[in-house]
Amino acid sequence: MKLYIAEKPSLGRAIAAALPKPHKNLKTHIQVGNGDVVTWCIGHILEQADPEKYNPEFKKWNMVHLPIVPDKWLLQPKSQTRSQLTAIKGLLKNASQIIHAGDPDREGQLLVDEVIDYLKVSKTKKQQVQRLLISDLNYSAVQRSLQNLQPNSDFMPLSISALARSRADWLYGINLTRAYSLQGQKGGYNSVLSVGRVQTPILGLVVNRDREIDEFTPHDYYEVYAYIQNKDVSQEFGESVHSFKAKWKPSAACLPHSDNQQRVINKALALNVAKRITDQDAVVTELTKQDKKLNPPLPYNLSSLQIDAAKQFSLNAKMVLDVCQSLYEKHKLITYPRSDSRYLPNEHFAQAPSIIKHLKSCEEKLSLMANNADASLKSKAFNSAKVTAHHAIIPTEKSSQNISLNPFEKSVYFLICRQYLAQFYPVYKYQHCHVELTIAGGIFVVNANEVQQLGWKTLFQYKDKVKDKNKSDEQELPPLALNDVLHCVKGEVVEKQTQALAPFTDATLLAAMTGIAKFVINKEIKKVLKETDGLGTEATRAGIIELLFKRGFLVRVGKAIKSTDVGKTLINALPEKASTPDMTAQWEATLNDICEQKVNYQSFMQPLLSVLNTMVAQAQQQDFSSLPKVAFKPKSKNKYTSKAKAGKTNHKSKSKVA
Repeated sequence: MKLYIAEKPSLGRAIAAALPKPHKNLKTHIQVGNGDVVTWCIGHILEQADPEKYNPEFKKWNMVHLPIVPDKWLLQPKSQTRSQLTAIKGLLKNASQIIHAGDPDREGQLLVDEVIDYLKVSKTKKQQVQRLLISDLNYSAVQRSLQNLQPNSDFMPLSISALARSRADWLYGINLTRAYSLQGQKGGYNSVLSVGRVQTPILGLVVNRDREIDEFTPHDYYEVYAYIQNKDVSQEFGESVHSFKAKWKPSAACLPHSDNQQRVINKALALNVAKRITDQDAVVTELTKQDKKLNPPLPYNLSSLQIDAAKQFSLNAKMVLDVCQSLYEKHKLITYPRSDSRYLPNEHFAQAPSIIKHLKSCEEKLSLMANNADASLKSKAFNSAKVTAHHAIIPTEKSSQNISLNPFEKSVYFLICRQYLAQFYPVYKYQHCHVELTIAGGIFVVNANEVQQLGWKTLFQYKDKVKDKNKSDEQELPPLALNDVLHCVKGEVVEKQTQALAPFTDATLLAAMTGIAKFVINKEIKKVLKETDGLGTEATRAGIIELLFKRGFLVRVGKAIKSTDVGKTLINALPEKASTPDMTAQWEATLNDICEQKVNYQSFMQPLLSVLNTMVAQAQQQDFSSLPKVAFKPKSKNKYTSKAKAGKTNHKSKSKVA
């Protein structure tokens, strides 16, 4: 018989539905009409063994044991799912062919691979394992996937990358949490100081942002604007006729009177410029016009969806992930949500007419968008070369017409559908005009865009805010030519004040995690990072942020995310290497390189072990006397309070949060 091993029961049932009937539904598996069987894991049913499994002495926390580095790694069954593991073991004995049906990402790959290894499947059988990749739980999509099985061996790099991450999180979390907690006890803090490979640098980002805000000292600066009219326009018609304003561009001679952003801080200088240009000729000394176009935004991956949902609907990352899981598993309205890709395979273009047809029967706003979509247009999103283990999140070939969605599901589903439909709208075209005017020897600049084709932007018009009259790039310019002589009616000085950076929100913290390079201090590390290299994975970021709130390190103040006194004190007591994203960002980039077979497992683990030894030694030198003497008690029990494991599993028990 063929044995299909799915990642979770919902996926197992979707696979069975596309296999021959009749079905025999049992607690641990489904037997289908041709004798084949579909079974499932329940997320990770194996986990890294506790330290005491390697040595009973490790149960008691003691600095002399650190760092704990296993010679041979051990996995242990999770107690709550042990019976399912036993059932899989029995089914494997009678299986002639194994079909790996984990989720289409590196964690999903490892999840089933480690079960096959743990249950000691023969080498011959392992070599014959096939991989079933499913990103859409609807019947027709599952049927297509069943016709496209691939050798599981082709996906081993994904599994190795996930294994390296899992072991790295264990090593880092177990050893550094014990080291810093023991050191904290010396300072009178009798509770766990959890330290994680990913969570601690994220906390560091927030603490450092809060510190910058607290220490920020504002200062005034001045901008000068020239109000321009066509010289032959009579004053009685007012400035609304062929009038606009241009902003002064200070020359190099003004640098002694400017801050480090070249903003003028000398009010007298600004007032003098405004006075000199009033009632003067304004000559067009530079004029450029460029026809430009903007392609539609790519479909969402999870992080970009979480960022937009936070901006538009104030949904936090964990809520968006939970909603996506419901839209994917329960309603089958979207494809696999834990995706890090924003591209689609070329062959998916053939499904566009069917998807658009189903969206036409959705609620009014989506229906109108779908009716105006042109399925013959092929955007840059369709690019198989840029798709890895999974593709962008898109709607499935299923209508939501008769499905009852809650308000959160409606909001997230709308974003996903709109982003997909944008791929079938024309490009946005506009003409960009840049004008420089010389007035009394000074240079004044104005930019303006003239829309020529709204294209896909028609889908996003409701987001447009009321135009800011101080923004010169939103002005309409009269017909101009080089050397035209216009008239400066008056000069105006606008006094402004520098603003501190805004506190992190769900959207901006996620953006920081996904594009971490800008926060990396070490220039050499920054060089090796791509724009998309980040902290954590698409699947773990929401859980990591949530974990920091549960541990009392972060708190929400309105939409702002702020660090607590405990969070600040912990970061201030840690060495820079533990609280900045440099090292972790480089590790994440290396894990991605393992997936792409650019580096191997050892090239990741060996440097990690070296760093770990150094950091454990550094922990013993830290002074934690500034931590609160009263032990901090988390709002809810977590694994650190009892076992001090590397992290808490996310809601699908799939991967440990570092």
